[in-house]
Amino acid sequence: MAGNCAIRINDTVAGERAVVLLHGYLESLDVWDDFVRLLYRHARIVTLDLPGHGISEVKGDIHTMEFEADVVHEALLKLGISRALIVGHSMGGYVALEFIRKYPEMATGIVLLHSTPNADSEQKRMDRMREIELVAAGKKELLAHIAPAKGFAPDNRTRFSEKIGELAEQVFLTEDAGIIALLKGMSARNDNNDMLRHSSVPQLFIFGRKDEHIVPEAAAALIEAHPQAKAVWLEHSGHMGFVEQPEATAKIILDFLDETVPPTEHP
Repeated sequence: MAGNCAIRINDTVAGERAVVLLHGYLESLDVWDDFVRLLYRHARIVTLDLPGHGISEVKGDIHTMEFEADVVHEALLKLGISRALIVGHSMGGYVALEFIRKYPEMATGIVLLHSTPNADSEQKRMDRMREIELVAAGKKELLAHIAPAKGFAPDNRTRFSEKIGELAEQVFLTEDAGIIALLKGMSARNDNNDMLRHSSVPQLFIFGRKDEHIVPEAAAALIEAHPQAKAVWLEHSGHMGFVEQPEATAKIILDFLDETVPPTEHP
C-alpha cells in the first residue's frame, strides 16, 4: 500500500464490473456489511478500512485525502482491478474526488453519497480543531455520544437506535491518532468543484432531504453548480441513506452503474 500502509480489504471477487465503497469519518468497512448484500449479485464489491479508521494502520500526523486516494489506488492494483465505480460516503467522497483527480482512467464513474466537492469553510475548520482537542484530551466519548445519531434523520433515530449504538462503538474502537490524522486531512483538503466540472468521469450526487450535515439548501446549490452531474434525492434520509433507505440507495447506484458500464461490457 502507499507508504507501506497496511489496510483491511473485503472483496466479493465475483462480477466483471467493480464497485468500490469508501466509508465515512468515524466508520469502517463494517458499516457496509448489510448494504453489500444488495449489490454483490450485480458487481464485484470492494470495501476497505481507510487508513486511520477500522483496523488499518495510522501513518503519520496527517492523512491527506490524496494519501487516502493513493492507498485506494494501490489496493485496486493489488486486486487486479483496472477500472471501478468509486462510491464515497461523506469523508469517503473526499477520497473519491482525489481518486478521480489523480487516476481518472481508473474510474468508470463517481458517486458522492452525502458528500461535497467543497473545501471546509473557516467555521468547519474551527469545528474540526475542537474535535482534535477533544480527542487529544481523551474525551472522544463525546464524539461517540453525538456524531452517530446526528447522521440520521431525526424521525429515524429511534428506529435505527441499534445501528447508532454500533457506530458509537466504532468511535471507541478507532485509534485516537487515526481520528486526529483524518480530521487534519479533511480540514486541509482541496476544493474540487472546478476539477469535478471539468472531469470526463460520469458523476452522481445522492443527497438526503433530512440531512443535517449537508442541508437541503446546500445540496440544491451544489446541484445547480454542477449541471454535468446527475443528482438524486432520498426523501426519507439524513446523512446515512445507505442505512436509512438501503434498497432505494442500492437501486440508484446500480442504475448508475448500468448507465456507465452496461452489464455486457467489460470495464
